[in-house]
Amino acid sequence: MSEEESANSGGVSRRTLLRWGAVGGAGAALVAAQGWGGPFLAQRGLLSADGAFAATSTSLGDLLFYIETFPTSPLIISPFKDRLPVPKALAPVSKSEFSNWKQPPGPGVGQQNSMQNERHQIWPSQIGYPDPIVYKIDLLLRAHAFTTSQVLPIDAKGRPTVSFDASGKTFAAGTKRTLPLSTIYGFNGTFPGPMINAEYGKPVLVRFENHLDENPLNLDRQDFGSPEWAFLTHLHNGHTAPESDGNPHYSMASGPKYEGYLPKTFCDNLYLNWPAGGDDREKQSFFWFHDHRMDHTGSNVYKGMVGLYPIYDPKGGMDMGDERQGLHLPGVRRNNSDGSFDVDYDIPLAFYDCRLDDGVTVHKDIHDGQGEFPAAKNPAKHPEWWGKTFYKHFPNHGFVGDIFTVNGTANPVLEVKRRKYRFRFLDASISRIYEFKLMSSTQGPKSSASLGYDGDELAGQYRIPDAQQCMQFTQIASDGGLLPFPITRDSFELWPAKRREVIVDFTRYQDGTPTTKGDVIYLTNVMKMPDGRMWSNSSRFSPDPKYKVPVLKFVIGDDAPDNSRIPTAMRPLPPLPGNWQNLLDNRLIFEVQRGSAGGDTEWLINGKPFEPATVASSLKNRAGRTPLAQQKKNSFNLWEIRNGGGGWVHPFHLHMEEHRTVMRNDKDVTRGNPSHPDDVSREDLVALDPGESVIIYRGFRDFVGPYVAHCHNLAHEDHSMMFGWEITP
Repeated sequence: MSEEESANSGGVSRRTLLRWGAVGGAGAALVAAQGWGGPFLAQRGLLSADGAFAATSTSLGDLLFYIETFPTSPLIISPFKDRLPVPKALAPVSKSEFSNWKQPPGPGVGQQNSMQNERHQIWPSQIGYPDPIVYKIDLLLRAHAFTTSQVLPIDAKGRPTVSFDASGKTFAAGTKRTLPLSTIYGFNGTFPGPMINAEYGKPVLVRFENHLDENPLNLDRQDFGSPEWAFLTHLHNGHTAPESDGNPHYSMASGPKYEGYLPKTFCDNLYLNWPAGGDDREKQSFFWFHDHRMDHTGSNVYKGMVGLYPIYDPKGGMDMGDERQGLHLPGVRRNNSDGSFDVDYDIPLAFYDCRLDDGVTVHKDIHDGQGEFPAAKNPAKHPEWWGKTFYKHFPNHGFVGDIFTVNGTANPVLEVKRRKYRFRFLDASISRIYEFKLMSSTQGPKSSASLGYDGDELAGQYRIPDAQQCMQFTQIASDGGLLPFPITRDSFELWPAKRREVIVDFTRYQDGTPTTKGDVIYLTNVMKMPDGRMWSNSSRFSPDPKYKVPVLKFVIGDDAPDNSRIPTAMRPLPPLPGNWQNLLDNRLIFEVQRGSAGGDTEWLINGKPFEPATVASSLKNRAGRTPLAQQKKNSFNLWEIRNGGGGWVHPFHLHMEEHRTVMRNDKDVTRGNPSHPDDVSREDLVALDPGESVIIYRGFRDFVGPYVAHCHNLAHEDHSMMFGWEITP
């Protein structure tokens, strides 16, 4: 039994408790037997005089687990002074080194993980590829700084307030402070973790080794993250066999038979870097890897388990990081002596929002770590954690932060040459959706507090009131890889886990005026999202012209050689069958919705929580069937993903292969959709607006075994919005 399952009296898991809590007397009896505050429930009208649950529209989960009060992070006094960290490629491990490991990687039985109970389903030699390039990544407990600036503690009204140190000592309101380091669980101990620059045709094997039990710096782990320090690593959305996919359905049903890899264990994830079906049109361009441990994906990702994996296509020099060849996309490749390579002017940007503890906001959370079910018994403030990352496992809507970071740094600045750049955008946030514009400003950033904003309007900390759009993006790729043709965009949305790649030409403004050295352009978020439910404004719905939050500052530097071009055509899409509509009657249908039990089983698919050992069933289709979510190897089918309503948005992710969107709200969008331009591309994430229904066409090629699909609002995934499906021989 895992630590999470045993965090109870008498071996009753949290999920069992919450299911009982939804059905009346049994739940009330259990609550009373455990001493979880009969008065606490009675005062809120949840218990009647005889101790049974009273009839009420408020769920037990809502009152036990949800306190929609979040800290206000201290104000960063000197924004846009820290340089943007630009990742360097990780060096591979030499064959002479990994051959001498106690358990070296290889194709044999027992060579996929330290338990010696798995083998790789396809070794590269089986598809005519060379042996994999080997990397080693350790999961480490370390510390991270989001800014070097001093900060001013403020309250939700934007006013200076008291603060604390690690001993609980109080500092008077108005005292400027240096932020303490936040504790992270990091790939190789950094946030974000390493970047592996990969290439099609050159497989990669990554040994992930768990050292999270080691605490050489004597760091306070705080109250979030996998409680038993387990991990699973998912290459999102690699075309990967299930034993290397890092999905909990496989882990619990077929793999290590528990919720993740524990400390002192390892797994070798094999990434073939081989397109689905061997079809060059299925090649992608930007993956990322992150934790996927069941019930704690959000907390582990928020704790720092994020890594980057750009992938290049050397075939015909099409996209190999050399702007003199192929598509001539921006990038100057440098081959390193350690076997890695870096590409100048080709920069990943990982966006992540966080909150820092104010020391006075109550951590009323089942995961607080202060005894059994502290949500009812031990609500606590944590002045000793002032200035460190704050997280809630049970926010009602999803978790959003009020500090926006890029590559782990808040308010960074990047000096750019006067030439074209390729930027690879990744939303690594738990729930936040962004909408980005390139804007100029005469007056520069002003703190939201100084402009009279408070509460949720403080999110992002700064605004540029006089900002105007000054440049456009040329989008060249989505999460499914290169588009068939570039798209010129004034702005674009970035949903959790989505990637978008753009070219920005820093030689001139959109009106044709040339840039000059010293000019400043701000990458600006214009989407207000007060909680994880959905935006309160967006350009597609109800724009707020005053919400202009600078996220990254570009400063124009010197001229530089530029051999890149913006192509007119890129990678063709794999064709849809001419009769794809004939599959509609037998499509698989999955509806995502909020349940009524609250807590761990709040977010459901087809009315059911995730059961890791079970293959889900479709809703009844037009043929009158409710088929299992099983697909034959090398088959294709239509799946429908429905948003069950309630005013939520859901970024829904399907493991293993990308898809084409063919219908949205019963409308054929195969020839384009202005509200969702990426519908003309391949994607691995369905962006579900409120109440939407989306039908996708996808394949199930090359591998067999279990996979998952889930909402990538990780607060939803961690509370059951996930289902298992499988590919059969």
